[in-house]
Amino acid sequence: MEAVLDAVKRSTKGKNEARRLRAAGKIPATLYGAQKAGDAPAPESITVDPKPFMRIMHSASGLNTLITLKLADGGDARVLVKNVQLDPISHHPLHADFYRVNMDRKIKVTVPVHLKGEARGVKQDGGVLDFVHREIEIEVLPANIPDAIEVDVTNLGIGDSVHVRDIAADAAWTPISDADMMIVHVVVIKVVEEAPAAPGADGAAAPAAAAAAGTAAPAAAVGLAAEPEVIRKGKTDKEGEAPKK
Repeated sequence: MEAVLDAVKRSTKGKNEARRLRAAGKIPATLYGAQKAGDAPAPESITVDPKPFMRIMHSASGLNTLITLKLADGGDARVLVKNVQLDPISHHPLHADFYRVNMDRKIKVTVPVHLKGEARGVKQDGGVLDFVHREIEIEVLPANIPDAIEVDVTNLGIGDSVHVRDIAADAAWTPISDADMMIVHVVVIKVVEEAPAAPGADGAAAPAAAAAAGTAAPAAAVGLAAEPEVIRKGKTDKEGEAPKK
């Protein structure tokens, strides 16, 4: 996915300036990377509008969205988002880092894995689908970054699995993650049933003998034990409190 985002260069820096920009409804940001081949990479301070920026971050491609950053002075740049700092309480963006990409050079990105279909081993045989790794690292040209990598699990039976090597054929990207890394498999959950405890010889025979004699046997004679006390562990005053920041 590609998107367009307006940006304005800024000459001032510092925490006070960043607070002023946020109060004015802007996100302070930094643009990294050389403007042209052979140039020394020099970071530039910019600002962006939070609303279109967060729409991009919440899109299907998220951090992997290829963005045309339109600078106010006319110097457009093709960029990816490298990092976003969010407020821990409100989750509003506090700062963003962008870096320029060369459209003719492959880059490394992490892409989510999406599963398609219902596994045969789950539907027919009562197995469970275990989604082991939900994202993989790939190498790809910026224009070919996929929103997600789709894996069809329809034909998976009990004990079947899908590895990175099984989904990389004829793809526009090259896997960086280990080819043997398991993505998903179908397993059987074993249920262990506890067998009922066999009555002891003393515990079974004594009541029977007492009944035959027409007398009630004392608890000690029939092997009856007092019910054990159940001790429940409760939380202390400090346990369960959120860690102090």
